[in-house]
Amino acid sequence: MTRGVANLRSMKKILILQMRPECQAADSELEAIVEKGHIPTEGFTRLRVEQLDKVDFDLDDYSAIIAGGSPFDLSTPQNEKSEMQLKVENFYQRLFKKIIPQDFPFLGACSGNGLLGQFAGTPISTQYGEPIGTVTIEVTKEGEADQLLNGVPSSFQALVGHKEACDSTPPGATLLASSAACPIQMFRMKNNIYATQFHPEADARQFEIRIDIYKDYGYFPADQAEVLKQQLVGVQTPAANEILRRFVVKYRRS
Repeated sequence: MTRGVANLRSMKKILILQMRPECQAADSELEAIVEKGHIPTEGFTRLRVEQLDKVDFDLDDYSAIIAGGSPFDLSTPQNEKSEMQLKVENFYQRLFKKIIPQDFPFLGACSGNGLLGQFAGTPISTQYGEPIGTVTIEVTKEGEADQLLNGVPSSFQALVGHKEACDSTPPGATLLASSAACPIQMFRMKNNIYATQFHPEADARQFEIRIDIYKDYGYFPADQAEVLKQQLVGVQTPAANEILRRFVVKYRRS
């Protein structure tokens, strides 16, 4: 066996956590994370949290966690949340109690961002929602010094689409990036726990799929779906995708 093959087999996998009940949306998201993160087929394990009655795994088996988005709104009154949403939220509460004390590598996007922010003590509301499309992300001074953002353009385009967001930077966290309509676009807790409100995995094709799937979920008027898809034609977000790739490179280790 060559050294390269031996090293590949000894690599710990990345755990990809998903919480999209719609299979097409979940599959598309997974494809995007794997593609933009440059993760080989044998380099990850996928868990769809919303499908499992019990989600149990050993952190020692993994080098990092990537958590995707969902159609759930954290700001929904507790008594109006579905059983599925409550199950997902309870899972993440238990997860964060494990990973934050360990400073275990984590990257949460969109819903992953809100779940982490809420757990860490910041309110989640609809005050800073952003319509589906591209926004300009501004990297903070602290962000410029972070390994995931160092050398990335100080202003770059990213894809967003969310009804709610963090109202403020979570206590003790470092704000890494912002946008005009949503101040908390990316933050870091401790040294290795990250969250982005924008989608570092997404491209125009992925968002076109999500527009079709979520057109009746209140993100936008349903009759605007085709207009939104036309606005995405030719959109590329290489800097946002690079952040995901860097996270994978940094934490996919032996």
